[in-house]
Amino acid sequence: MTFTQLELDKPQLMRAATYASVCVATILIAFKFYAWLSTDSVSLLSTLIDSVLDAGASMVNLVAVHFALQPPDKEHRFGHGKAEPLAGLMQSGFIFASALFLIFQTGKRFLHPQSIENSDMGVIVMIVSIVLTIALVVFQKYVVRKTKSVAVSADSLHYTTDILVNSGVIVALVVAVYTDWLWFDPLVACVIAIYILYSVREIASDAMDLLMDREFPREDRIAIRDIVKQNPKVMGLHDLRTRSSGPHSFIQLHLVLNANMTLRESHNISDEVELKVAEAFPDAEILIHQDPHDVDEDIPEFAIEDIHRPAR
Repeated sequence: MTFTQLELDKPQLMRAATYASVCVATILIAFKFYAWLSTDSVSLLSTLIDSVLDAGASMVNLVAVHFALQPPDKEHRFGHGKAEPLAGLMQSGFIFASALFLIFQTGKRFLHPQSIENSDMGVIVMIVSIVLTIALVVFQKYVVRKTKSVAVSADSLHYTTDILVNSGVIVALVVAVYTDWLWFDPLVACVIAIYILYSVREIASDAMDLLMDREFPREDRIAIRDIVKQNPKVMGLHDLRTRSSGPHSFIQLHLVLNANMTLRESHNISDEVELKVAEAFPDAEILIHQDPHDVDEDIPEFAIEDIHRPAR
């Protein structure tokens, strides 16, 4: 498979993941709504609410991925990748609201306990939900490995927590059959709500990191530095800056080169370095600036990577 073909496959995979997410969420809403009407279980209601919000978040993802995949234009020359973390931030809002509503519902059920009916129906629906959700998560994680999509990754985290949530509901329904513990059902729902609040923190944090142009992980920055230093004509580097924007990433740095080189020579060395970095980070847009070694620059402390090394 050529690099061009791989690039064409990535948008298709991302779109397929969003369509699959919306379809699964819609099916689960229908199943869970029927089961909730049959059982009146507040823990089952919790998963219904979660699925409704998952559907809304998946719709937001579908729109966000559509915009994120649009090519750069005159007004957006770095592309539209920030649509993905914006969608992730909106997802975290959806999830946070669902958790608060669920806590409110469990509080009412603790004060006014009710027995659960038709628990067998609820268990069957939950098992079907788990199977569908596992299949979706496996596909989403495959897409994330291939595309590094933030929006799909956030959606995958949603549905991964859903697997645990649905398993908890099965436990609550089974306990309701064999005991008279009316408090157990709202207790499970409350634990689910707390877990949802915990999971939303990671989604919001990842989205904010991308919106605020957080640097690549330290190991990636070290890898870039080491690749640059492999070129024997490079005397140093500084101002290494990295960021991600949806499916795209950006790397820029300053090369320290011998001041006596011609412009052509320094340009060729920069091309060599760019090619090597691009091999390790094929989705990145790379920008390199050349600095003569005998010029002192006012460089921020955080931007100093390896300004000089002994000349050869």
